[in-house]
Amino acid sequence: MKPFDYTRADSAAQAVREYAPGTMYLGGGTNLVDLMRLGVAEPERLVDVSRLPLDTIESVRDRVRVGAAVRNTDLAVDPMIRARYPMLARAVLTGASGQVRNVATVAGNLLQRTRCAYFQDVTRPCNKRRPGSGCPAIAGDHTNLAILGSSEACVATHPSDMAVALAALEAEVHVTGPGGDRIIPMPGLHRLPGEEPERDTVLEPGDLITAVELPPPPAGATVYRKVRERASFAFALVSIAAVLDVGDDGVVAGCRIALGGVAHAPWRAERAEQALIGGPATGEAFLRAAEAELEQARPLPRNAYKVPLTRNLIVSTLEGLAS
Repeated sequence: MKPFDYTRADSAAQAVREYAPGTMYLGGGTNLVDLMRLGVAEPERLVDVSRLPLDTIESVRDRVRVGAAVRNTDLAVDPMIRARYPMLARAVLTGASGQVRNVATVAGNLLQRTRCAYFQDVTRPCNKRRPGSGCPAIAGDHTNLAILGSSEACVATHPSDMAVALAALEAEVHVTGPGGDRIIPMPGLHRLPGEEPERDTVLEPGDLITAVELPPPPAGATVYRKVRERASFAFALVSIAAVLDVGDDGVVAGCRIALGGVAHAPWRAERAEQALIGGPATGEAFLRAAEAELEQARPLPRNAYKVPLTRNLIVSTLEGLAS
């Protein structure tokens, strides 16, 4: 591991003041420390923000504010989160392991890097790690990589389960940085690779996430489902966070669908949502909506299985919510 300087910030303002090129913020460290051991991340300086007073979950009128330093376990078991946002609690509990969730923070979960094997192997080219070096995954092992929104520069996926649920809940991410305070909507924090796959998010250098704000719970039924290779400590092949509001007349009044494991960012299935709202809540309608969304899919030879897997997951999830 490359030597680095270390300092602990006492406030978000101090953390931002301490930032300089080559600096990285350290929260729970469950992803960053691994990347430092691999040689993928080589910060010159770490600013420890894990003990900032950003570790509370508070009800603010009809909204809930979750501090950036809240541990994943504390978020998942919080009675208010479980009662008002069960989809979010479920998403968090499907991620990683109990030991990791006990340490990992909300902000760190959102900012974790892809688990693409080429990104984590410093002996191989990777446009995300070394821009302009190429994306060997396109011709190599892309079995678990993106089918939506990818580019010729990158086919990596974002690994967070929490981010998928927050995209469906339309949460807001509070950020402070050298340019001041601002709020970033979800989806909107994460970006598709385009020609700059090294940029996972829209954050600017020195920006620090301070909180995630949850709007009032959406009308209708909600659920988070995750398809993976084993029952725990596995990233999603495909996941879905869905909200479905069906009126007494059987017509879809509202629908939100966010997908994980299929893109460089949590993927909001807007085509499917638009196809469903105002129509019947039937299996046939759900299938048509899923197929409309997946018309944009551009799978590679070894991950084409994700297209029918995603279609079937959307349909079965919506059928379950409508029943």
